[in-house]
Amino acid sequence: MNIPAPMPDLDHPLIPVARAYTKYFTPRVTGLENLPTAGAALIIGNHSSIYWAPEVWITFMTMLDHRRGEPSFGVAHDILLRTPILRDSLQSLGVLPACREAATNAVKDGGAVLVYPGGDWEACRPWTERGKVDFAGRCGFVRLALELGIPVIPAVANGGHDAIFVLSRGERTARLLGLDKLLRAKVFPYTVGLPFGVAPVLPQVPLPASVQVSFLPPLQWSTEPGDHCDTATVERCYEHTLSTMQTELDRLRAETPNPVTTGIRTHLAGLPGPLSALAELL
Repeated sequence: MNIPAPMPDLDHPLIPVARAYTKYFTPRVTGLENLPTAGAALIIGNHSSIYWAPEVWITFMTMLDHRRGEPSFGVAHDILLRTPILRDSLQSLGVLPACREAATNAVKDGGAVLVYPGGDWEACRPWTERGKVDFAGRCGFVRLALELGIPVIPAVANGGHDAIFVLSRGERTARLLGLDKLLRAKVFPYTVGLPFGVAPVLPQVPLPASVQVSFLPPLQWSTEPGDHCDTATVERCYEHTLSTMQTELDRLRAETPNPVTTGIRTHLAGLPGPLSALAELL
């Protein structure tokens, strides 16, 4: 079955909503010169903050703005694309099913596709692991890039996973509920926050953590010939990708070790009169 990749509707009413949402996380984007304005590419990001995932919207909005007029797409979990109203809106924005065929069709049409290999596993990692890139050994993006000969550009994000306190992925609960078979989900996350205290799955209010996204140059292995069927080659490229992104995340965290404090300070600094002086106290 051929899965079409329609051009995103840049006038969709969800666009201004997404922009307003990302402002809450006082986004900063660097390395934009590494994001191609045209042509096929895989943009690979590290995933955070369960359903809130501010880095996804910040990165995707940046792609739409930077590549205006050129096809840009993202992929989403089946759960989102099974929700009727949300599904229609996401598809209008250029969101594709998280499957190989959809991504292949998009890049063959010259599109840039935003992929989060770690998926729900990484997005639901414990808060204590917020400084870790965890793709759970998923190498599909490597095989796709090697097979099609397209550049892989990391989009490393810091701050999103500081916004939500995840206590546990809840893997055991997910297995007991059979979520893997029902929803292709291996997690049932437990969080602590407002307004629900300690709770599973329910959406806690995210803290206004400042989120930075850093686009890196195309990974060298993705600009050279490679055998996508050779296990050793795929594993080498995967480990190189993980190492490169972890190094950049470590740098970003050293630069902004307390994203929540930074976000609050930034919001306060934008307030009028004496209220802005509160920013100097943080």
